[in-house]
Amino acid sequence: MSILLGAIADDFTGATDLANTLVGQGMPTLQSIGVPDPGFSADDAAAVVVSLKSRTIPAADAIKKSLAALKWLQSRGAKQIFFKYCSTFDSTDNGNIGCVADALMEAMDVPFTIVCPAYPINQRTIYKGYLYVGDTLLNESGMKDHPLTPMTDANLVRVLSRQTGHDVGLIDITTVEQGATAIQNRFKELIENGIGYAVVDAIKDKDLKEIGKASTKLKLITGGAGIALALPENFRNVGLLPQGTAIPLPSVKGRAAILAGSCSITTRQQVANAESKLPTHFLDPMNLSEQTSDDIASTLAWVDKQSFEKPLLIYSSADPNVVTQAQQKHGLEAAGKLVEHAMALIARGLVERGVRRLVVAGGETAGAVVLALGITGLKIGPEIDPGVPWTETVNEPRLALALKSGNFGKPDFFTKALDMLK
Repeated sequence: MSILLGAIADDFTGATDLANTLVGQGMPTLQSIGVPDPGFSADDAAAVVVSLKSRTIPAADAIKKSLAALKWLQSRGAKQIFFKYCSTFDSTDNGNIGCVADALMEAMDVPFTIVCPAYPINQRTIYKGYLYVGDTLLNESGMKDHPLTPMTDANLVRVLSRQTGHDVGLIDITTVEQGATAIQNRFKELIENGIGYAVVDAIKDKDLKEIGKASTKLKLITGGAGIALALPENFRNVGLLPQGTAIPLPSVKGRAAILAGSCSITTRQQVANAESKLPTHFLDPMNLSEQTSDDIASTLAWVDKQSFEKPLLIYSSADPNVVTQAQQKHGLEAAGKLVEHAMALIARGLVERGVRRLVVAGGETAGAVVLALGITGLKIGPEIDPGVPWTETVNEPRLALALKSGNFGKPDFFTKALDMLK
């Protein structure tokens, strides 16, 4: 069976976010961890989301991985390709959003595509090309302090122009509000003027749906998960996709745990909310080193002393001052990698101790954990909070996994997620 939509996501939680959006619109979706092996089965899926850990790696490596994902998706007959990045568009001026999109355009021989990370339900909107987080410009939000990809410019046309050799244009909200036909007419104008990318305004979900309708003939789309709201209906309108069915919760039984590596304001609030309700252990990023065995051993020794019946919270999330101190001690990139490595090994220890229900907060942390556990694919289940579903692994041991982007979820997300599986 050929798949209809093939997606390439630049981190694991973002991939799950996109898959969740597609499932919510009635499109059976499978998420692969990394580029699938030739024998990877996707027979029951109308969409496959290939999740890469490519957001902050060297640009050349990100391009290589993304093109490999594209090749696999094309080999399965994907009719449309979607390059998915974060709704905060976080990337450095050297990449990796622009350079990966350029490589995909060249490989697919397409002259034009759209750029739309808007996600109104999660307070990400674009107006006149400027990206807002709630009522705040992106560069005035907590993203300005991101340890790896600080966002100091909210103007997406400018940001992308620094990352690509293509000209970047804008389709503003006055056009979008006129609907899909007006948007398509604007596509034609931009293409005739040699524009390679169009940043598209979106303030409400209905804007995203009109943009999605207008993009039905685009071979390549780039954006956040929100733009996928209309894509399943495009396939349904031409008779390629039947009406969706109910999506069951994972039926996995076993011990539960939460690993929080993100230092976002949202995740820190979620940790604070759960601390008074769950046994909690802090993994201090200042104490980590290349030899993390003592920290991991002490963490797992703490796990062994806890009740099997009570969910556990292990976190390294810290405020920006602590993060800065850790970066000064270990180096900018090394500090993050030390946390990811420690969390990955702790996750292995948890699974060895019977944990089968696992919540992971932070895109880089989730990527490290999933790779360490040898997970090859995920069946997408029901949504917990916007952008975050429960999933179930396709390989043994079967795990229920919730992979949460650092900025997603309500303050009670951790306990809410686990309560759904009781």
